[in-house]
Amino acid sequence: MTKSACTLRKCICTGLIILALLSLLMALYLAWRFSGDSAVEYSDPVKHFQYGSLGGERVSGFPYRIWKALPKVCPDLLPGEGYSSLGLVYEKGHDLPIGSSQRQYQGLNRVFLNCAACHVSTVRDTPSSPPRIISGMPANTFNLLKFEQFFFQCAADKRFAREYMIPAIEQTGGKLDLIDKYVVYPLATLLMREQLLMLKDRFSFNEKQPAWGPGRVDTFNSAKAVFNWPWHKTNPKELIGTADFPAIWNQAKKRGMHLHWDGNNDKVEERNHSAAFGAGTTPPTLDRNNLKRVENYLETATPPPWPYPLDKNLAARGKEIYQTHCADCHGASGSDFTGKYVGQVTPIQYIGTDRWRLDSYTMALAQNQSTLYAGYGDERFSHFRKTWGYANAPLDGLWLRAPYLHNGSVPTLADLLAPVSMRPKVFYRGYDVYDQNNVGFVTTVEKEGDRKFFRFDTSLPGNSNQGHEGPRYGTTLPSADKLALIEYLKSF
Repeated sequence: MTKSACTLRKCICTGLIILALLSLLMALYLAWRFSGDSAVEYSDPVKHFQYGSLGGERVSGFPYRIWKALPKVCPDLLPGEGYSSLGLVYEKGHDLPIGSSQRQYQGLNRVFLNCAACHVSTVRDTPSSPPRIISGMPANTFNLLKFEQFFFQCAADKRFAREYMIPAIEQTGGKLDLIDKYVVYPLATLLMREQLLMLKDRFSFNEKQPAWGPGRVDTFNSAKAVFNWPWHKTNPKELIGTADFPAIWNQAKKRGMHLHWDGNNDKVEERNHSAAFGAGTTPPTLDRNNLKRVENYLETATPPPWPYPLDKNLAARGKEIYQTHCADCHGASGSDFTGKYVGQVTPIQYIGTDRWRLDSYTMALAQNQSTLYAGYGDERFSHFRKTWGYANAPLDGLWLRAPYLHNGSVPTLADLLAPVSMRPKVFYRGYDVYDQNNVGFVTTVEKEGDRKFFRFDTSLPGNSNQGHEGPRYGTTLPSADKLALIEYLKSF
């Protein structure tokens, strides 16, 4: 073998070794970059509730940079500037709104909603007052349907594409390397678009409903979407089930009660696992440790007390009236939930409130839900059932739970104690300024600045303000007694 041939062979061998080493290093880098699974953690239980991950980002999460960019990509599809125009609550020092969580998963920082999106809101004493953020109360300002529709409509738009997304990501501060710019985010945009269009089809029942408005959701038609429900074959009477977000304090005291508005489940843990589907989780992706932390917090979380002046003498008189008319169904007080019918279901023929939410939950759905968590031992759902009325809920934090009735069709406590004929037929939802006298949020304001509030029409299907009327419910009390009762209810 000549000297030159030997040198060439050594060069080739050296080159192959270098190439193999470079390939190994690249493989290790890609494995490091596109593996891993770590959520942003919060040691404080309140902050964990507000921002902690339940695992939904793993499958349902939006890439953080795309989340940030979309209001720039499709600004005309939002009612105002950014996600705050949908009623999501931002606080100083946080880049994301309350009710959103982050997780680094498969090489991407991903964002999705958590429980707090629907169970945190703000209260202002006057239009010029700073907002107070309150965890556990219904998210009265958040328009979940508009949030969903923004993503669905943007995904169906030609702008949901690499040539629009990449510049918007860079405009919103995203520093993309070559792999991000030419591989990761073009592919993420394509996959996210396909996922959203699939969900748009599954959630097509929304197109057959009156708009929900802020503070409301159709929980169980959304649950049907998990099972790819055949909407074209569904009875029209089952297509509207819109109801208010509930308050979720004092969960330990509510064990054994019939939960959800219609009382279709009496196991707190199963209800929580069901709610986690709304946060984008599935049985394999659920972060059980983080969910347990949320459950532990909610077991003893309590609402803030009434922050305004209270006439104690008038409230004492109202307490007696409450014990006569309300305690059997709603508990001895705002913290004592003992009562003959508390947590039980009152048949629809007696309560007489709007029945659309009740009829939307069907035996077929209950049977389908029993398959959820199959193969996960005692996590398998077994407590869902069809009921024929609405559950008698405790009234903790009642002052923060307006508008009232299960569908949020009655603005204030004063209106709830009025005969149906005297209750407002049209009002505005989504304002966080408080009405101290009538106990509820101000509902006569159509807009504030460039933000318009939702016009709630009680004549539309699912929005009726009927029911909870008559001597049994206090609507025939003398005016002085109603004032005393309202004063006592402020203390709950």
